[in-house]
Amino acid sequence: MTVPSTSPPSAPPAAPTTGPSIDPVRLARAYLSRVAEPYPSALAGLVAQVGPVEAAELVRAGEVSPSVASQTSARRGEERAREDLARVAERGGRLVIPEDDEWPRWPFVALGNARRGEPLALWVRGSHDLAEAVEKAVAIVGSRAASGYGEHVAGEFAYGLADVGVTVVSGAAYGIDGAAHRGALGANGLTIAVLACGVDFAYPAGHQGLLGKIAREGLIVSEYPPGVTPARHRFLTRNRLIAALGGGTVVVEAGRRSGAKNTAAITLALGRQLMVVPGPVTSASSVGCHELLRDGQAVSVSSVAEIVESVGRFGDDLATEPAEKESDLGAPQGEAMRVYEALGKRCGVSDEGVSVESGVPLERVRALLPELELAGLALQVDEGWQRLEVR
Repeated sequence: MTVPSTSPPSAPPAAPTTGPSIDPVRLARAYLSRVAEPYPSALAGLVAQVGPVEAAELVRAGEVSPSVASQTSARRGEERAREDLARVAERGGRLVIPEDDEWPRWPFVALGNARRGEPLALWVRGSHDLAEAVEKAVAIVGSRAASGYGEHVAGEFAYGLADVGVTVVSGAAYGIDGAAHRGALGANGLTIAVLACGVDFAYPAGHQGLLGKIAREGLIVSEYPPGVTPARHRFLTRNRLIAALGGGTVVVEAGRRSGAKNTAAITLALGRQLMVVPGPVTSASSVGCHELLRDGQAVSVSSVAEIVESVGRFGDDLATEPAEKESDLGAPQGEAMRVYEALGKRCGVSDEGVSVESGVPLERVRALLPELELAGLALQVDEGWQRLEVR
């Protein structure tokens, strides 16, 4: 007679110890990127507290808080980190992690400030340095069921942006996204496709050739490990990366309810510049754009020069030549000038104080202050932010 076992259920298998030597931090983040759906706030908090290697060990053992367990328990036995790293390497890709010089730290600052969640890691295909690629970038998004007008405008804008050295970020979908990627590639420029599936997965299938070209000439980026298939919730999650990697977002066409409007909302939450292209008042494809304009949430753009001016570096990217040459000295423009002038000359001013004095929304102030600091125009001190004079 067989005696039933009274021993407790076996624990998930331990991490493999054989195979090529891999940085344990990279291996840990590869594991964590598979065991939880982005964005796992509780898991991210654990990683920030104890580091990725110890966090991975705790997740494997199930020795985590209920909130972390709720995000990881279903997949904690998925020990495929080495396999995932090898699989993406076979496709000419890699795992980019926050510990890498290539990690786009600056674009992701806004995600943390807006509580939108910095990724645990990014799976990337393409030879370009990701951080360098997004130093000057614009997202172009819009309807999948785009009109001929919308696709033409998206392609022309992307071509023009790429032609002046601006990276075009989009989501590789049919319609506006595809037109934007093609426009940038047509100018021999750089474009980034952010996917809602693994970087080895061609979605949509009709864009297999386009994605192959982007992988060769640009970058394909995803939070999802190889083999993960697309799902509706993953598109909504990836939209925050599109908004974060672009210095601003251009919505070319959008219905009243669309993924493009979701990306637009995230752009505003991140304090980034939101731009829309007006369309015919009779076009259902432009209803969302017109609503954003009517509500005062976006600015209208009708040329590449206007886009570059809206998101460009202070004084370097004006659509029209100013009467005076002050901008050549690096003086900020528009909202940035208002924020700059609200800073204290001899003592710091809080973010809230700058917002009240300048009349610029607080989330926008918090996005502009670090930019002013990088431009050498502001300094963060104990009391807040202090102005540095333009030389």
